[in-house]
Amino acid sequence: MFCNQCQETVKNTGCTVNGVCGKKGLTAALQDLLVFVLRGVAVCAVRAIGGLPRDKGIFLYQALFATITNANFDDEKIIELIKKAVMIRDELKGKIPGESAGDLHDSAVWSFDSKEGALEKAKIVGLLSYSDNEDIRSLKSLLLFGTKGVAAYSDHAAVLGYYNEEITAFLVKALVAVTADSAQEELIALVVETGKMAVAAMALLDEANTSTYGNPEITKVNIGVRGNSGILISGHDMKDMEELLKQTDGTGVDVYTHSEMLPANYYPAFKKYKHLVGNYGSSWWKQNEDFTTFNGPILMTTNCIIPVKDVYRDRIFTTGMAGYPGVKHIPDRIKNGAKDFSGIIELAKKCGSPKEIESGEIVGGFAHAQVLALADKVVNAVKSGAIKRFIVMAGCDGRQNPRKYFTEVAKKLPKDTIILTAGCAKYRYNKLNLGDIGGIPRVLDAGQCNDSYSLAVIALKLKEVFGASDINDLPISFDIAWYEQKAVCVLLALLYLGFKGIRLGPTLPAFVSPGVLKVLVDTFDIKPTSSPEEDIVAMLSS
Repeated sequence: MFCNQCQETVKNTGCTVNGVCGKKGLTAALQDLLVFVLRGVAVCAVRAIGGLPRDKGIFLYQALFATITNANFDDEKIIELIKKAVMIRDELKGKIPGESAGDLHDSAVWSFDSKEGALEKAKIVGLLSYSDNEDIRSLKSLLLFGTKGVAAYSDHAAVLGYYNEEITAFLVKALVAVTADSAQEELIALVVETGKMAVAAMALLDEANTSTYGNPEITKVNIGVRGNSGILISGHDMKDMEELLKQTDGTGVDVYTHSEMLPANYYPAFKKYKHLVGNYGSSWWKQNEDFTTFNGPILMTTNCIIPVKDVYRDRIFTTGMAGYPGVKHIPDRIKNGAKDFSGIIELAKKCGSPKEIESGEIVGGFAHAQVLALADKVVNAVKSGAIKRFIVMAGCDGRQNPRKYFTEVAKKLPKDTIILTAGCAKYRYNKLNLGDIGGIPRVLDAGQCNDSYSLAVIALKLKEVFGASDINDLPISFDIAWYEQKAVCVLLALLYLGFKGIRLGPTLPAFVSPGVLKVLVDTFDIKPTSSPEEDIVAMLSS
């Protein structure tokens, strides 16, 4: 195997035996093969009908989603996706006019004949096969990983009935470019366009979530427990959250959120459910601890699953694009229907109540609509000097010890600074007692990683209010933690919107070559994090 798509890849170079994430070499090979066939789908779609219809576009979203870090470890499920991709590709290939059928890429003609044959093919179609030129390979990787994030957010939106044909068309174009002998200038332009599509995907998901469940509100979220049995729901899928709450209502079973599902507590539509107790535990990488002490069943709705321990193996369920071998999977809903969570509910009734691991409350719900409702208060605090600077510390959390950097930055920032956050990176500091500025909490949590869109909207509104000619003239600095491909997508969105001087850590992406890094530094002034003390001084003086 060779995989370097996440921040924790071995020696910041690449995983070659097994993934640090827990992914086996066989799984990595099958995921490479799935991407290979999806490239063939894109090539055939362009030649046959100029693009993909909605149903096949949503399949493309889901298949790319299944290959992001910590989403799906189940080889058999990935093989099912490969077979379906081959079927779709061959259907499209049959529609290619005769004069356009020649010179098809290998990904458009390879056929799945056996698992063994598939694995042999997988050995030669991964990232290292994309080009002999390091910079071209790096740009294709950046393009591919960014599109995986765009696809994931687009799939979340599609679950709620929201779809954007332009995004699908771009994903097809990007996969064709990864497949073709593309020039460096073309790939750079496509990477920038990925940022544009990332903004579109996050805006679409924001519209889907807020139109369906209301605008997030400032909310105090309980982090303790009560005596009932419970279900712990993790991941990102709000439709799963809604259906689980409906089906558990009146059963005596409580529901707790975990990790990236924490922001579900901020939505008005979910607050009517009195059995939504609050949030249990911490970030995704602490699953083994949190899931063990929870005692009840766990529902993983999307990515961020880690290798499952025996102590809770019979209590964990996956659904959607999440998967893990030997773990019970709840099938997709049929059209106009709901997923059936009866099995997990019945199991919950037989389990003990969660063990209390902490108590108290945390505050969140500062998405763009809520912050803009407080705009006058925020602007006055900036004008009076009470707020000197906003530090955007959004992104991903992770296991590595250097991530303590983000906790130290939060602790050491002056008390006249506000931290804007979204994503699971917040677990490095959202339970610290950092106080407030005139009633404005010093940590403003906008929500999930996709809600980084909210932070951009807030910044653009402040630019308007203060009459700044350049977004980078505002008292805002970016200190971003990254881990997986959704974070790559968010970074490209920020670059597309014009933000410069972004600090990225705890390491720069292994898939970015020195040549491509120079382009990013020269164009966007991207820089690695250093020490908390040095970075704080630099951010406050910029």
